[in-house]
Amino acid sequence: MNDAFTIINEHGLEILGDSHVPDQPPVACALLLHGFKGYKDYGFIPLLAHDLCERGVLVHRFNFSTSGMTNDISTFARPDLFELDSWTRQVGDVRRVVQAVREGEIAGMNLPLFLIGHSRGGATALLSAGRHQDELGLTGVATINAVDRCCRMSETEQGAMLERGYTITQSARTKQDLRIDAGWLREQLASPEAHDVLLQGSRCGLPACILHGDADDAVEISAGEAIAHKLNTPLIVLKNANHVLNMPNPSEIRATRSPSLLKTTDEIARFIHEHAFIV
Repeated sequence: MNDAFTIINEHGLEILGDSHVPDQPPVACALLLHGFKGYKDYGFIPLLAHDLCERGVLVHRFNFSTSGMTNDISTFARPDLFELDSWTRQVGDVRRVVQAVREGEIAGMNLPLFLIGHSRGGATALLSAGRHQDELGLTGVATINAVDRCCRMSETEQGAMLERGYTITQSARTKQDLRIDAGWLREQLASPEAHDVLLQGSRCGLPACILHGDADDAVEISAGEAIAHKLNTPLIVLKNANHVLNMPNPSEIRATRSPSLLKTTDEIARFIHEHAFIV
């Protein structure tokens, strides 16, 4: 069963989501976090949520409040919100959705709770766990093709962004030019430890499942290797997998799954079932 939800965060912004609820009592609850310029309905995200649900995991996938996306997936309908995006805002959204689960606003109360993040969403999962594990009470974290650092800009690019007050990124999907406010960078420069993905990931002390495609040309596999090494867990290499697990966007729920998506689903389902009962 799928249910749509809307949660209001501390800034009064909407977090739009969809819940995938198993027919039988679930073994665990997982939050599925999208990446940069991504959204809850992107590519393999709904398929992974659906397939994990079929294996007994209650999954909430949602748009970060400053993703710029609404339920109209044809465009970034709120570029004004995209401009305000930051790592701390994303971590805040994770905290808010966890609160909604814990307090019964959405399903999953009292279940073991996992974070699953793709690309930058993987980094957000690690930052959330590292900064707020005492509050969140997570059972485990899984990352898929995650970045290992918050900022990959050169010093020259950073200086230009700070001087201009913003930078522009184009969406390959919609061809929109999207502005990113320099506050995104200033926040990181002001609090480097809080934005150290590897440090925060190691601090959370949680079981981790780290997956990375060896054909990912957006985030090199060395990022996955660094995360796995810091978290003292083996890296699961997805053979011939690109950044989006070789799935088109959009992907119909009945679409044939790529081998890399099948492998990802198998590994994360196994990980969740293994650790859901160790609480």
